[in-house]
This record gives sequence, C-alpha cells and structure tokens, in this order.
Amino acid sequence: MQACAADESFAASLAGIDWSWPWFRPFAVQGAALAAAVQGGADLRTLLDAQAGTLGLRNARGLPLRFIAQQALPDGSAYEAHIHATGEIPTRDNLHDFFNALIWLHFPQAKRLLNEVQAEVIAREGVQTTRGGVRDAATLFDESAALFLSNDHDLADALRGFAWRRLFVEQRPAWGVVCTVVPFGHALLEKLVQPYKAVTAHAWTLPLVSGKDLDPVVATSLEAAVRAGTLRGGRSFAPLPVMGIPGWCDENAEPDFYADTAVFRPGRRRDLAAG
Repeated sequence: MQACAADESFAASLAGIDWSWPWFRPFAVQGAALAAAVQGGADLRTLLDAQAGTLGLRNARGLPLRFIAQQALPDGSAYEAHIHATGEIPTRDNLHDFFNALIWLHFPQAKRLLNEVQAEVIAREGVQTTRGGVRDAATLFDESAALFLSNDHDLADALRGFAWRRLFVEQRPAWGVVCTVVPFGHALLEKLVQPYKAVTAHAWTLPLVSGKDLDPVVATSLEAAVRAGTLRGGRSFAPLPVMGIPGWCDENAEPDFYADTAVFRPGRRRDLAAG
C-alpha cells in the first residue's frame, strides 16, 4: 500500500508540471513524454535506461549509464563515487531525481564532467562533513545553475554587478534576441514547478549558442574553470533571481517589480568588486 501511495504521489507531482512555461520549454519534448508514460504506469528507470541506451550515454570511465533504484546503492557508498565507478545513477520516484535524469539526457557531457570532478575529490579526500570549495561549486552547478547566454558584455557585467534595472528594464528588448537563460540545476527546476518571486539561480555566463550545441560549450567551460582553479565555492557564480527574466513572469512587466530589494539585492561591496 505504501509503494502504491508513493507512485500516486509521484504521478500527481508530474501532472503538476506545466511544460509550456518558458523555463521548461528546452526540456518539454522528452520531459512531457516521460512524465506521461510514468503517469500511465511505466517505470521511470526503465524508460530512462532505454533513452540512455539510444543516446549511447556513458560516464567518464566509458561505462554505459543506467538508472537504478535508490535502495540499490550499496551501504556506505557515496552517490557521486558510485556513478563514476559503475555508471549507475540511483534514482527515486520524485521530482528532484526526475529532473536530474532529464538533465543527464540533455547535458550528458556537462553532467559527466561534474560527476568526474566530484568523484576525484571524494577519492582524494574522502567524504568530509563539508564538501570543500571544488565540490561545493560542482554541487551548486549541478543543483541550481542557470546558463546565462549572451555575447553582450554589458549584459553580463550588469548581471555580475547586481544592476537589475539595467539588466531587466533598460535592456529588456535584448532578452530573447542577444540574451537568454537556460536552467541547468535540477533542484532549480524542481522549485520552478511552483514558482515564487524569490527563486534565485546560480548563473554561469556563456556565449550565446543554439540549443543543440550547448552541452559541449558548457562542458568545455567547466573543464577550463576546473583547470584554472576558478571553480571554487559560490563566488564562481552570479546570483540571478529568475522571476525577473522578461517573459518568465507577467508581473515583471512593471519596473516596480524590481524595487523589492529582498529579492533584487544591491550586492555587497566585495561582490561588486569581484564582478
């Protein structure tokens, strides 16, 4: 009875996703099909295994990716280390793991690199009570990153400088033309099932490219940051209140929307200096 209740709860959660919302659109084709199949009684992991096989997805060691039940993760095994060692991704029937799997399908190169970074630190240092700078940054990217895509340096500077009115009001016509945002973090996507004004992503700036070319660009950028030692902690990112993005919220058509300093914070002096 408990398993049945859990399945019904998961199906209900999937039914609550509005794939027409702008933040879900990059994933809507596969995401909506997976969600519908699970709501129809299919097993999520079986579906994911089939898609991973079709796409030829592998981990950093060249092992085929498989999606397994969470309880199949051996006792004492670290999640990221297990994926790196076996290619098996423990996956629960909940929105958090559903979106994690969806990102694996869309950004396999970037996800593979993040997993490799995590596994190498675990192998070198063990599982610590705190993750440390590199693992912390990799986790933030994995969970809550948004890809800020633009070739306009002024827009990127406005983001890093907490210049919200310049970014969202004065430069509003640029959005969707020379600037866009694609969610990456699966916890971010989970929050956006029921969006609220204060949802804030960790923005990672990249050049504007088409969707099919985005995964290798993300992976190359991450690899360069790892080699340069700049992927460390939260200061690797710029905070981005995503409900401020033009087209993501009807209310933000009014400039006063951005006057809420509890959400659109002015930034501390050291943040502005770093930007």
